[in-house]
Amino acid sequence: MHIRIISGKYKGRRITAPKNLPIRPTTDRAKEALFNILNNDRHFPELKVLDLFTGSGSISYEFASRGTKDIQAVDQNYPVIKFIKQTAQEFDFPIKAIKKNALKFLENTPETYDIIFADPPYEMPKEWQSKLIDTVFDRNLLKENGLMILEHKEQINFDKHPHFDKSKKYGQSVFSFFK
Repeated sequence: MHIRIISGKYKGRRITAPKNLPIRPTTDRAKEALFNILNNDRHFPELKVLDLFTGSGSISYEFASRGTKDIQAVDQNYPVIKFIKQTAQEFDFPIKAIKKNALKFLENTPETYDIIFADPPYEMPKEWQSKLIDTVFDRNLLKENGLMILEHKEQINFDKHPHFDKSKKYGQSVFSFFK
């Protein structure tokens, strides 16, 4: 599986992920649209980013290519974390790969973030995805003007959540934004 970096220092570079990784990378079209939205009001070098259910690391690599210097990529799958560590080292990306359950990580981290991106498995129930969102806001894990972005299948809707801001649909994927 090939992952293409859309923009920044490593624009156009392809990273090949091992075939056996249990991943579903964000499509190039969706990733490009997401970063166009973020580009309007975010200065990438100053961001502190948390990438939950990082999978291939595609979102983390995109932030790194755009100059973000503080990125934490969390996944509970050891081969995924190993691959991200190798890729980060190869490209000199400032990504700290952490093997941990995403919800447990959120329940225990003492840190706050400018952007929390979560791309849980599409089969994950809405209640569990809501628990992720609630944990971020209950624990005040976002910095002032911080943003949580959840990628999910189009059949799920979060527009009644008190922190919901907007959603954007790209193919089968939806990005819901929470403030």
